[in-house]
Amino acid sequence: MASPKNIVVLTGSGISAESGVATFRDTGGIWAKYDYREVATPEGFAADPALVHRFYNDRRRGLSSVAPNAAHFALGELEAGLAARGSVMTLITQNVDDLHERAGSQNLLHMHGELSKSQCGACGDVRACGEDLSIEIACPVCERAGALRPFVVWFGEMPRFMDAAMEAIASADLFVSIGTSGSVYPAAGFVTDARGAGVAAMELNLEPSENAHFFTDSRYGPATKIVPAWVREMLGESGAD
Repeated sequence: MASPKNIVVLTGSGISAESGVATFRDTGGIWAKYDYREVATPEGFAADPALVHRFYNDRRRGLSSVAPNAAHFALGELEAGLAARGSVMTLITQNVDDLHERAGSQNLLHMHGELSKSQCGACGDVRACGEDLSIEIACPVCERAGALRPFVVWFGEMPRFMDAAMEAIASADLFVSIGTSGSVYPAAGFVTDARGAGVAAMELNLEPSENAHFFTDSRYGPATKIVPAWVREMLGESGAD
């Protein structure tokens, strides 16, 4: 079988779990401790913006205490290795952390936004944000106070980069899902989009996801073990062409 020339990788919270980043739906995860309607919806922000800011400020501060793991670095190496051979890897992540960037990934689509950025709800300005946000802080562009919000996609909002993601999947030779539950749409539907386009699909996960039956191949175990092993195979096969 010829080595894939265009690979699309989708990552979820499972890839960052071994770095110490809390997952959402697992037992003891974030949504077991918080009501998502209060901290991750436009309605929750309108009702209590101070609560929402505290929630995301805590998570933003937490980024400094975590680091990319072997799975993140392996994907960075895969992207660089494929590019050197004239191939393309597109990384679509549901995660709002910055661990992929810190591990070297560049061709990256943050479909659920980025925790390390802020957005002005009044003028739309988006910029890097490493400090706490509050309703007292004014937008540096339009100077309106109280309009800044985390640059994340809340429940009820449209994920970002959907057109780019669908275009990449349609032109891929292989779709790979890593560390996802298979329950969050539209990302959970990417595998059926890939299969509908005749694209092979592989799942790399701690355990079978809710949509595991759609994949043509699968490997299960800790991301820090199975992802680097798979990447070594991909780069080795590409080098043999």
